Amino acid sequence: MGLPCARRIEGRRSFVLFLVRFAFLIAGSLAASQGFLLLAAEIVLDGDLHHLRIDGPREWSEFAEAPEAHRLEIRFEARNSESEQALRLRQQDVKQAWRVLLNDDELGRLPSDEDDMVVYFPVPAGALRSGENVLLVEQDLNRRATPDDVRIGEVSLDDRSVHEALSEASVEIDVVDEDTGQPTPSRITVLNSAGALQTLGARSKDGLAVRPGMAFTLGGSAKLGLPAGEYTVYAGRGFEYSLAKATILLSEGQSEHLALSIRREVPTDGWVACDTHIHTFTHSGHGDSTVRERMVTLAAEGIELPIATDHGVHIDYDAPARELGARRYFTPVIGSEVTTPSGHFNVFPIRPGATPPDPSSSDWAVTFGRIYRTPGVKAVILNHARDVHGVVRPFDPELFDAVTGEMLDGRPAGFNAMETVNSGAIQTDVMQLFRDWMALLRRGLRVTPVGSSDSHDVGRHFVGQGRTYIRLDDRDPGSLDVEEAVSNFVQGRVSVSYGLLTEIVVNGRYGPGEHAVLPDDDANVSIRVLGPRWTSADHVALYLNGRLIREQAIDPGGRDQLPRGVLWSGEWSVPKPERNAFLVAIATGPGIDGWYWKTAKPYQPDSPDWTARTIGASGAVWLDVEE
Repeated sequence: MGLPCARRIEGRRSFVLFLVRFAFLIAGSLAASQGFLLLAAEIVLDGDLHHLRIDGPREWSEFAEAPEAHRLEIRFEARNSESEQALRLRQQDVKQAWRVLLNDDELGRLPSDEDDMVVYFPVPAGALRSGENVLLVEQDLNRRATPDDVRIGEVSLDDRSVHEALSEASVEIDVVDEDTGQPTPSRITVLNSAGALQTLGARSKDGLAVRPGMAFTLGGSAKLGLPAGEYTVYAGRGFEYSLAKATILLSEGQSEHLALSIRREVPTDGWVACDTHIHTFTHSGHGDSTVRERMVTLAAEGIELPIATDHGVHIDYDAPARELGARRYFTPVIGSEVTTPSGHFNVFPIRPGATPPDPSSSDWAVTFGRIYRTPGVKAVILNHARDVHGVVRPFDPELFDAVTGEMLDGRPAGFNAMETVNSGAIQTDVMQLFRDWMALLRRGLRVTPVGSSDSHDVGRHFVGQGRTYIRLDDRDPGSLDVEEAVSNFVQGRVSVSYGLLTEIVVNGRYGPGEHAVLPDDDANVSIRVLGPRWTSADHVALYLNGRLIREQAIDPGGRDQLPRGVLWSGEWSVPKPERNAFLVAIATGPGIDGWYWKTAKPYQPDSPDWTARTIGASGAVWLDVEE
């Protein structure tokens, strides 16, 4: 193995080349004695993982200041092959575009995915040379040349095709709802013995969406090919459900059956799970999820009210959902992402056949006028306000005062909702956008907080990780009252969820988006923090007009004494304020480390230092004290 940088790891390179040559010599001797060509089934080209980065500052402090190299180069001996072979490698923390080349010909690109995964590339017949070959993995400098700290390695060459390598054994997995005994939509996650997502010997088809280590199934079952080995398998259905886990050991030629059961754990009766920011490759042209795959992932993650928000088009999920048999799991809503030079806005609902609003203006007054003239539109969400898109960051300190909630350049705040959590573009400080939102409320604006996924993908930033719970009758997800849902959303009758869900009730009856008329007594505030067993909370806080007035650490051991799905509950007395005000409850907890629902790293980090956090926030309860 050779690394083209200031220093080479010559000892390791020589040893690996010796092993490779020895394997081929043995294989060649055996083949010659039998009169035919035979290669070893799998040859390790490099058994280590290597920290790579182009010149520039490190991305994350978990990596060393100096990388091992800026690219990975492996020289190895081989013979020309008349059939396809399989190149296997492991990748971690890949965000930018990385190319895989063999003898200067591109085999493909690493998936742009920060997850730890084992991926495969077909090596076409004739691509290997007899003698020395050169494998190169490097960042594509013709695209975004942002330094990308990655780990790449554990590279091997298999003399079989990718299909054959991934079909060495198989497992058929069935997932059922424990309470009903019926098959249920679910997400299946498969990890190899090293804990990495294992590429599966299966392809997406109607009712099944497949990516490395993940299979989203509409009907609750999936048959997956795998190399022989030991695997850990998880099954779940988004935030509200439990997680099933099993370990299997597969030998070559073996077929196994695995039955897993999950159940709803989080008590969300009367709340509908909504994702207001959803894309597809089919209609937005980037990401990797087709619209038919999206129908599967929506059902498998438990999203009951999906808003289709592809860029500049109006998409109705109803037809593909019905064709696939997914329509009973959710009620789709037509929306759009209006992508302007000065900000992105998700808008809904939109009447069928309406013309998309013109996104060309940088003037917010012009943009909002066009949006609200679009037939049906009632909700207008300011998306990812702290991220730069193009050259504009809507809540840049030069444009927005985070204390007063004022637009410093005079822009009208024509949106009536804003993303406080975007799980595809999470902030370094998970509280930042919540502080911005509460500043707008202090200014007197009625703005609904929003949790969304901004998902363009099947598995990377998956749909529904960030979500908004809207107060609504949820007993029939396939026939939800969209008009009432939109009305309650605009009124702020919501809670924002990113791995946690926080409920607030004032004086036993008033919830988010409602006005609590206070008598002379103090306000009694009841709070519950909800979540499945695979997540946890460690802190809960109460804010009055955006100012912290109460907080408490949460002992994770106390959840054993609480009902299923409840992580903490308590009551606080709040003195009657002198003037009208609002209350917001926010709970936070440690990030989720498991690949079955891992919390993502910040999209545009403020610092290389970062700690993963989950968060659940109530909408605002308004306290009316003035006559």
